[in-house]
Amino acid sequence: MLAQLRRARAAVGAFALGAALVLVAGALPAQASTPSTSSAPGAAVNARDRATAAVEAMMGFYDEDTGRWDPDAPWWQSGNALQALLDYTAKTRSKRYLRQIENTIEQQRKPLPWWPEGGGEFRADSTDDTGWWGLAMTSMYDLTRDQEYLKIAKLDEEYMYKYWDDVCGGGVWWDIPAATYKNAISVELYIKLAAALHNRIPGDTVYLKRALTAWKWLKSSGMINGDNLVNDGLNTQGGGCANNGGITWTYNQGVVLGGLAELYKATGDRGLLRDARKIADAVVDSPLLSPKGILTEPCEASDTCESDGTAFKGIFARNLGELDALLPGRPYRGYLLTQARSAYQYDRNSSDQYGVSWSGPFDRASIGRQESAVSLLVSVL
Repeated sequence: MLAQLRRARAAVGAFALGAALVLVAGALPAQASTPSTSSAPGAAVNARDRATAAVEAMMGFYDEDTGRWDPDAPWWQSGNALQALLDYTAKTRSKRYLRQIENTIEQQRKPLPWWPEGGGEFRADSTDDTGWWGLAMTSMYDLTRDQEYLKIAKLDEEYMYKYWDDVCGGGVWWDIPAATYKNAISVELYIKLAAALHNRIPGDTVYLKRALTAWKWLKSSGMINGDNLVNDGLNTQGGGCANNGGITWTYNQGVVLGGLAELYKATGDRGLLRDARKIADAVVDSPLLSPKGILTEPCEASDTCESDGTAFKGIFARNLGELDALLPGRPYRGYLLTQARSAYQYDRNSSDQYGVSWSGPFDRASIGRQESAVSLLVSVL
């Protein structure tokens, strides 16, 4: 991941075809710029078309030789782009990009040249990096029912769990082997991965127990603050394991929602949904994270999101959509549709590339920005 963001973090079912994008009531953000328009024939006109156009633009970043999206971007972002592509493939039942999906997995499961201790299968020097790829393997298993992908996901869970210990009462170390920081994203990804494995392995008890233990620890760790928002991590170096007051990145608010959704499917415990809704509602109502109703990364105002932070909002949208699908009345669908409407109208260029600010204006293209937009547009299919 980008060194600047790493320093900031350490310091502080059935597949459905696309439905038409419903425009929701309410004023567009006052700061929005003039919407971009595509004059090309066959311009996107409905939800599936818009998602497809965004995916096509995302594939413009794809490198066949490495199986990565923009090889110069942080490695984890290719795992996240893979997840976005898998979600699109599952919802549309399109097999158009299956070859690229298989190529990415085949290339990137090899031992990493910069982390020989990882031993391949997506095991890396940051447990969160492994978590993104491990979750993508569970999605690939859902798509193909090939047990090979489930085996990889199991190895990834085992690798992450290896770095769980009793410091601060529990939790997964983020940076390995240094083990200097316990943060939200690593344990959130671990919860979701362990719960996802349980939901795909008949008769399992081990993964479920681990996922529930991890959620219990996170809930009591202090990282979820008094506003029901998740700060970045804990002061593990002489700080008494207190909440470090780190930035409330949107992806930290999102992954926990997906983890709780998986745990609810495993247990039927509606208390887990209530916990998830507290966090989701806090984001929707936050003047920092949802000013004028549009999801905004805290780094946008200072133009310091490069390059990790550019991908975070799509991760939130993906996981909010997973939670929303389990709730009566789909209470967050209107919010997601509002994001998709604004991004499409105000943060898109004529090549269906998206910028970092979903309220506009379009700034520039990058894989982080594009995979984020893909996850958003897929979340409303």
